[in-house]
Amino acid sequence: MRGSSQMDITEVSQRSGVPASTLRFYEDKGLIRSIGRQGLKRLFEPAVLERLALIALGRAAGFALDEIALMFAPDGRARIDRRMLAGKADELDRTIRQLSAMRDGLRHAAVCPEPSHLACPKFRRILGLAAAGAIGPPAKQSKKRVPRSAG
Repeated sequence: MRGSSQMDITEVSQRSGVPASTLRFYEDKGLIRSIGRQGLKRLFEPAVLERLALIALGRAAGFALDEIALMFAPDGRARIDRRMLAGKADELDRTIRQLSAMRDGLRHAAVCPEPSHLACPKFRRILGLAAAGAIGPPAKQSKKRVPRSAG
């Protein structure tokens, strides 16, 4: 019989909004840990919900799963590296500056009175920056995709 302080994978999925397939993937990666099974279903302690929230926050901030894994001590407690957070904040600042420059360039191009965008000095400057890689989408990191569907 299941203890009141345990949740099966279905309940964790429902309460966290994380598909069961992703929970299994996270467990395989060592990000979460089940405490046993009830039949074929994995069982988890309620603390897994907080851990999943921290994982979601890390993913939203752009951390790779391997980086997020480093944010937990072997006993499961959070041990967040402040330097890593500061580094990610710096990276986000660079991305924001790049995206802001791209947005401003697109807004200018949309209303530029020049007959051709290539005749516009501002557009040509933006074109040069894009060609040099100074603006544009952030560089893709080598990340494994997390399954999105339950399975």
